[in-house]
Amino acid sequence: MDMMETFRQTYLEESFEGLDIMETGLLNLPPGVPDNEKINEIFRAAHSIKGGSGTFGFSEIAGFTHVLETLLDEMRDGRREVTQESIDAMLAAVDILRDMLTKLQNHEPIDEARASEVQKRMEVILGSVEADDAEEAEAEIEVSSGGVWHIKILPEAELLQTGNEPIRIFRELETLGDLTVEANLTDLPELSVFQPESLYIKWDLMLSGDSVNEEAIKEVFEWIDGDGAEIIVTAPAPTIVEAKEIETPEEPVVVTVAEPPVAKPKKEAKKPKKAAAPAAKAAPKQEGSIRVDLSKIDQMVNLVGELVITQSMLSQFGEYAEEASSEGGGNFDWVDKLKEGLTHLERHTRELQESVMNIRMLPVSFAFNRMPRIVHDVSQKLGKEIDLVMEGEGTELDKTMLEQLTDPLVHIVRNSIDHGVETPDVRIAAGKPAMGTVKMAAFHQGGNIMIQITDDGAGIDHEVIEAKAIEKGVIEEDHNLSQDEIINLIFHAGFSTADVVSDISGRGVGMDVVRRNIKGLGGSVDVKTKLGEGSVFTISLPLTLAILDGQLCSVGSQTFVFPLLSIIESIQVDKSLVKGIAGEKELYKLRDSYIPVIRLHDKLGVDDAKKDLSEGLLVVVESSGQRAGIFVDDLLGQQQVVIKSLENNFMKIAGVAGATILGDGSVSLILDVMDTVSNHKAVPPSLNAA
Repeated sequence: MDMMETFRQTYLEESFEGLDIMETGLLNLPPGVPDNEKINEIFRAAHSIKGGSGTFGFSEIAGFTHVLETLLDEMRDGRREVTQESIDAMLAAVDILRDMLTKLQNHEPIDEARASEVQKRMEVILGSVEADDAEEAEAEIEVSSGGVWHIKILPEAELLQTGNEPIRIFRELETLGDLTVEANLTDLPELSVFQPESLYIKWDLMLSGDSVNEEAIKEVFEWIDGDGAEIIVTAPAPTIVEAKEIETPEEPVVVTVAEPPVAKPKKEAKKPKKAAAPAAKAAPKQEGSIRVDLSKIDQMVNLVGELVITQSMLSQFGEYAEEASSEGGGNFDWVDKLKEGLTHLERHTRELQESVMNIRMLPVSFAFNRMPRIVHDVSQKLGKEIDLVMEGEGTELDKTMLEQLTDPLVHIVRNSIDHGVETPDVRIAAGKPAMGTVKMAAFHQGGNIMIQITDDGAGIDHEVIEAKAIEKGVIEEDHNLSQDEIINLIFHAGFSTADVVSDISGRGVGMDVVRRNIKGLGGSVDVKTKLGEGSVFTISLPLTLAILDGQLCSVGSQTFVFPLLSIIESIQVDKSLVKGIAGEKELYKLRDSYIPVIRLHDKLGVDDAKKDLSEGLLVVVESSGQRAGIFVDDLLGQQQVVIKSLENNFMKIAGVAGATILGDGSVSLILDVMDTVSNHKAVPPSLNAA
């Protein structure tokens, strides 16, 4: 059975890859006379999925894929031309197959109603089903938009700590229709053990209205991670068009966006408080495996061999040392032999570490490849013409980071199309080509991976941002923010300039989450824009979350670690260049500009640190274009450190990214430079302008 499960998992992984090939091929398939090479590539992928499905008894997939395969076969033989209608139908079929395979992977029931609807759509194109019959069949399973939707929100205790606010979600649901909210307080603990940062409430919601549908509900819950809360949506009873009755049981739908659901719908009333634990255990299966280039494996094997040789060398040293000691010293040079062995060990250990980390590195094309479909769907919905250009898809990034990067990229691309690129008539009137361009590029810069999303649209009007921010109370009318700082208000929670809420954007629950998610990966996101010419969103990420090159520094009796890439320079303090503002803040004049001075001992409560600026050093760091000088006692050595999470093992600490264990066994905190700088008041623009 274990072997059969392994084969089953391999089939599912290969099928998901086949679906990616089909989707890419369909998006590049021009209408008209079929392109035999592209059609054959799509057909082979569909045929492989169909062939393997029979082996494992997946009859639903075999039957559904057979219709798709027939449609492709007629195009391949030249009996049928490619039309936009057939391309859209086959793209919908790819979505259905992806959903089917995901359900099978998670041992969940397949949504046969959705599959049947798309299958009949393809059969109509083939001519095997009359259009009237298909419409009638669709009407029989059509869900009434005027019914009552039942929504259960089952949050994890840590939901509030991820920045999600249930009350804001309720307000968004109220814009769809009539909402009734009932709180379930059965898990509320006694006051003596109550944790103010934890969430103990569950909710039962009843939502009704003519505009309520599953897509609208999904949009509201778009940024709730599946690990942070389980959202169970039960649709209203189906509308029956003809007199005959159709038995369609109400079936909960687990709503997720970033990844397919991992938990089966369950009856909460019969489950204890920790009912979600089985789902968490099942998650590793969903991650699947990584296909690794054979050369990387060969490199690891060679390095392990070198380590064995080094270990043998050190073992011999022990024998030689014991023998020489018994003979009264002899001529054996103990120290040189030991140094040679340790040098080999250090080199091979570092190479093995880099080789192991390299196995987890995947090309960013894994994230980029989702974008053509998103651009295709969103541009069609908005009536815009978009040319998507992708560069640097081979740039490699850690697999874990790639998985968490996809959602922020999707949101930025959707915003670029919706808010950035104008409609064809507006572009022509402005002297631009009717087709807009969205460009995605990935490249190395220093020790970081940079991802840029560029559009040639209207750009971001800082005056509109400023007016909206004042209207919403985000900033005061007498603010002294620079133009760049005003533009960056688009990352403020709940901020949106859209006058109309659409199913694409306008709810103000996106860009703040994008910045928070990127920050959670140890990176930063920045935006540059020029009115009438477009915008550039730049994401900067470390190569990996596991290991970083660090600069050790001392503050009193404590040792802290700076990420080396965030350091610009370190300087001795000239007290004549220190300036105070209102007795609350210190600024240091670094050449032609002022930077804020951040006393690390005050931030982290180190009492035995140096207090006089002239006795220590300023470490000049940069984050999201903002520089600051962090005051420390002294700089120590540089070394690679392995990052250990504080949140998993202790709790979140402001200004601290994690911890590491140094060579002497002591624990050192790793500074979160971005958090430290962003939480410190910026220098007034007027001062630097002066």
